[in-house]
Amino acid sequence: MGNKIINVPVQANHLHKPTFLLLIFILGLFPCSNLGFELEFYALSCPGVEFVVRDVVRSASSSDPSIPGKLLRLLFHDCFVDGCDASVLVEGDGTERADPANKSLGGFEVIEAAKRELELFCPQTVSCADILALAARDAVVMAGGPDIQMPTGRRDGLVSAISNVRPNIVDTSFTVDDMIRIFGAKGLTLNDLVILSGAHTIGLAHCNAFSDRFQVSSKGNLTFVDSSLDKDYAGKLAKKCAASTSATVNIDPKTAFSFDNQYYNNLIAKKGLLQTDSILFNDQRTKNLVLQLASDLNGFYEGWSTSFLKLSSIGVKGDGEGEVRQICSRING
Repeated sequence: MGNKIINVPVQANHLHKPTFLLLIFILGLFPCSNLGFELEFYALSCPGVEFVVRDVVRSASSSDPSIPGKLLRLLFHDCFVDGCDASVLVEGDGTERADPANKSLGGFEVIEAAKRELELFCPQTVSCADILALAARDAVVMAGGPDIQMPTGRRDGLVSAISNVRPNIVDTSFTVDDMIRIFGAKGLTLNDLVILSGAHTIGLAHCNAFSDRFQVSSKGNLTFVDSSLDKDYAGKLAKKCAASTSATVNIDPKTAFSFDNQYYNNLIAKKGLLQTDSILFNDQRTKNLVLQLASDLNGFYEGWSTSFLKLSSIGVKGDGEGEVRQICSRING
């Protein structure tokens, strides 16, 4: 990938009526008198917050086109474990970040950069949880995807425990039933599962995330054994990963840095990189939606806007349940 910069167009706002109605529903679940979770939460206390976060994300993405995928993955790993409270950002032994499943996460420096800048203009005001949610939203925009109005007012969690990670995240060996269970526990539907999996239209994966789809010969060569993979595609993956299972591969082999619906076309072509990708086209409960999204970019954008709002609202903490960290990697005190 080197230092090549990928420029992609930024789409117009795709927040249509169904998504707006969902946003009103979400806000109704979190009354302002309780959590203060609302649109323009920082209108008076820090009116430039969204501009600052977007500017930092834009700058980082222009230098490294892999940043949007990293920020999006970072939000998933945060929200699925004890809610969207920036607990994944905390460093130290025994924290969520210390779990092996989170060792390959990236984009932390982008969140910290935005936090430092906001601390200059609005000290002890903007939570790391809000910065992460806004940064993930903006990451999609930087990659050419839809822009979304997002409520803010999240508080940062007071706990980050490694023991909370494994029971709450999706493993690449999971079945559709396994994923339905995990997503359902977060208030997400089967449709949300398929649509949010579309995040894999950008980003990278380490070879060890899909190495169980291959077998190693006596000479150390990889041979694919998963018939749900296209043979030529599998051969390219085997060649790429032959040297090291820590090597990285674009999850979307065609439009790796564009937030589009190519991911679903990849599934149809048997080029889903992870097992949890491939099974979405092989399972009758999810196949029809994959086919639909593969042929309807605007439909994907509308679905994404709705499902992403739900994702970024999981387990939001308010006053009395959290804090505003001064440094995102460290709980106050």
